[in-house]
Amino acid sequence: MRITVLGSAAGGGFPQWNCNCRNCAGVRSGSLRAKARTQSSIFVQPGNGSDGGVDGLLINASPDILTQIQRNPALQPARGLRDTAIAGVVLIDGQIDHATGLFMLRERTSPLPLWCTDPVHEDLSTGNPVLRVLQHYCGTARERIPLDGRAFSSPAVPDLLLRAMPLSSKAAPYSPHREAQVPGDNIGLSITDRASGRSVFYAPGLGEIDERVFDAMSTADAVMVDGTFWTDDEMTSLGISGKTARSIGHLPQSGPGGMIEWLSRLPARTRKLLIHINNTNPILDEDSPQRAALAAAGIDVCEDSQVITP
Repeated sequence: MRITVLGSAAGGGFPQWNCNCRNCAGVRSGSLRAKARTQSSIFVQPGNGSDGGVDGLLINASPDILTQIQRNPALQPARGLRDTAIAGVVLIDGQIDHATGLFMLRERTSPLPLWCTDPVHEDLSTGNPVLRVLQHYCGTARERIPLDGRAFSSPAVPDLLLRAMPLSSKAAPYSPHREAQVPGDNIGLSITDRASGRSVFYAPGLGEIDERVFDAMSTADAVMVDGTFWTDDEMTSLGISGKTARSIGHLPQSGPGGMIEWLSRLPARTRKLLIHINNTNPILDEDSPQRAALAAAGIDVCEDSQVITP
């Protein structure tokens, strides 16, 4: 299995267009050793994907998708006058930074294969009616993601087997479930390559880890999980927001019960990566003590265009 990290930042990207926090100002001026990042999304292909022309699945459609396609030739193999290696899209939630990139794929000549849960389909048909708008263009061929652990796959990419798990996080602000979560607002995905048996657990929005989530993480060869905030009070301490990390559905890395503590319990063989990193998170500074703490714990920070082979 070949995973291309198309985007590794949280909503707004890095630097965020209107932010002058230490990180954003530093990366713009070049005074901070950090890499700019687009909004989070991954592209998964079976096998090693190195031969070119291998179709795969786009997991989340970022608003930055056009830039991400241009930067990653694997998504545009140019086998014909009109071509794409994106055989379908799988959404883990209905958030703007994960779903509005669907608009940019509207020039398809056939309906876009799309997997999402019922609550996400509702959000993207009502509160933010992306799917209704797309009906005026290519349209979508929507498939329901089962939440009972049953495996599903794309007929166009049968060698990738996916299983979804409802997570504790937050629905989009325009969702009727924002303050009353229902199963399927946010999911984690276990993705397995049938041929090699290698697997990854992907959960860029993760507010809480319980036993069943940890079991899924423990059985994966790699985990790519929520790296949004370093501390629970990250945005409140900067005066950016009155909300904590946990209150908007993100488990911070540091502190008791934080992501670092959970990841340290995984088997030594598990590759551990953080994705969906907010522009305020000090781990973006490659010389920060927080980044050093991650390195000491064997935890990597995803970068755009990084290729991962679990």
